[in-house]
Amino acid sequence: MTVPNYRKQIKAVFFDIDETLFVKNKVHFPESARLAIQKLQANGILVGIATGRARCSFPAKINEIVEQEGIRTFVTTNGQFAVHNDEVIEKHPIPTEKVQRLVDFFELHNIAYAFVSNDKIRVSEITPMLKHALDPITTDYRVDKTYYQQNDVYQVLAFYAEDKDELVAQAHILDDLKTVRWHENSVDIFDAEGSKARGIAAIARHLGFSMENVMAFGDGLNDIEMLSLVGVGVAMGNGHDTLKALANHVTDHIEEDGVYNFLVKSGLIE
Repeated sequence: MTVPNYRKQIKAVFFDIDETLFVKNKVHFPESARLAIQKLQANGILVGIATGRARCSFPAKINEIVEQEGIRTFVTTNGQFAVHNDEVIEKHPIPTEKVQRLVDFFELHNIAYAFVSNDKIRVSEITPMLKHALDPITTDYRVDKTYYQQNDVYQVLAFYAEDKDELVAQAHILDDLKTVRWHENSVDIFDAEGSKARGIAAIARHLGFSMENVMAFGDGLNDIEMLSLVGVGVAMGNGHDTLKALANHVTDHIEEDGVYNFLVKSGLIE
């Protein structure tokens, strides 16, 4: 399929991190992606990160790229926290009473959980299931079951396998929250209206352009709203089939220079 030239339309490009810019299990950042970021910026196009991760759990390699390339625009915790040039544009913590409800249920059913703020991750306990899911993301966490009582929590992680999905659904504890399974042993839980798209829209409004002027790259189920609501949504070739089905375009695999190749095809870089 021919890719249109989007050069006149696009003012900002947002990237997911894991399996879009960064190969998690290989701790690898394709050099072509760095070159793509440099060329976008040279062409006056804003580069932003939009991730389910908190800012405190970015991989070291991504932090290095952020520092070296001067990236200052971040949508984190699945859109619950949006920052541009060190200014918090929008934030959506989960109300404490809702967090309390989750804690009560997870304690009753012996499910480990974690609280995610912008700069810290605190866990209920350290279990093999939690470590299996969380350690590839970050090992910078410690136990503090009462963290939510004095601190804003933007996302709760719950560590249970899919065989407990029905138990959780029947309890109705998530009815006014949103969940996205990101690992066989874990789900993200956050504000019902939350998504990366909401965070991107807040930054776009702040900077005076619309979602039509945004291109975004992603690979996972937490990228659905983002790719659906931006002007140009691009799914990675290694992405989830559901995401690929609704994206405007599907590019190559992350390890086959998918980001760089599409940006060239779409006229944003040469």
